[in-house]
Amino acid sequence: MFYSLLKPAIFQLDPEQAHDLAIRGLEKTGQCRISRAAVAAVYGCEDSRLAQTLWGLRFPNPLGMAAGFDKNARTIPALAALGFGFIEIGTVTPRPQQGNPRPRIFRLSADQAIINRMGFPNDGADAVAVRLACLGKAGVPLGINLGKNKDTPLEDAAQDYIAAFEKLFPYGDYCVINVSSPNTPGLRLLQGVDALGGLMAHIQAANQRLAAQHQRVPMPCLLKIAPDLAAEDLEAIGGLALVSGAGIDGLIATNTTLSREGLISNVNEMGGLSGMPLRNRSTQVIRALYRVVGKRVPIIGVGGISNGHDAYEKLRAGASLVQAYTAFIYQGPAMVRSIKTQLLELLRRDGFNSVGETVGVDT
Repeated sequence: MFYSLLKPAIFQLDPEQAHDLAIRGLEKTGQCRISRAAVAAVYGCEDSRLAQTLWGLRFPNPLGMAAGFDKNARTIPALAALGFGFIEIGTVTPRPQQGNPRPRIFRLSADQAIINRMGFPNDGADAVAVRLACLGKAGVPLGINLGKNKDTPLEDAAQDYIAAFEKLFPYGDYCVINVSSPNTPGLRLLQGVDALGGLMAHIQAANQRLAAQHQRVPMPCLLKIAPDLAAEDLEAIGGLALVSGAGIDGLIATNTTLSREGLISNVNEMGGLSGMPLRNRSTQVIRALYRVVGKRVPIIGVGGISNGHDAYEKLRAGASLVQAYTAFIYQGPAMVRSIKTQLLELLRRDGFNSVGETVGVDT
């Protein structure tokens, strides 16, 4: 109710200005133990039926905050207090970068969607590492989404991913190799199986080295892919993920889309589209991947999730976990509790004892 009262004023602001305001507010909330406890008391809704263990990590519920919201690890304690089951920060590049010129975020309210052409603006791996070191453990699994700097040649991309990985390795529970943003020129070319195989081999070698250095197990490495891939490309990526030693421990489907199919809004802005118009396509990609990998390679489903029914649809299509971001902008913090409450109702309705039982049942 509080967010619904504030939303008209917030939506009068430039989208990026509103986002920066939200980040600062959540950062302040997370810094105070009392405010974190108050947030958890209002929004908390945990149930053992929503919990799962994947990659040796316990997820208290399947709903995570997607990468892109908190690029610089500033809101982790507040997001955990709101009830997200896991949090993914980034995309983080080895060196700081400003990203693309503003304006670069556009609301499509009629479609409950966003177009962005941010271009990985972030403080860089060194600054994010310092911030994570000060924060300590998040209380829920923390993913670190890695990218390359815009001015790094594509043939040197592996060096960028590894450079950022080395700085952030001590602080994450899993890492994500982002090769699917449409806003870094040429990046999506790395989704080709040949390029992908070489990239992941280099990253996995660094993973093994860093694990020995820090005396911990290697970090699960997930691959985030685009929704615009052809069916044969999805099958090839799924097949590569099944190859022992390929270095792909999980898949995130999907990033934003370049498609504008079915939009109500009359918009002519370049960038990646997220939100409700992406829902069906991302679910199709999840289903196609699950047909190849089954439960052997867990999938995180993201794209167009705005309620528990959307999340449930993706779980039944083959996702083990789901993420949201755009709906958080339109609905506010109550979205988290609402999705989890609806998931519990759907589990009860269909006779499932746990969320893990639903994974892939429709595929």
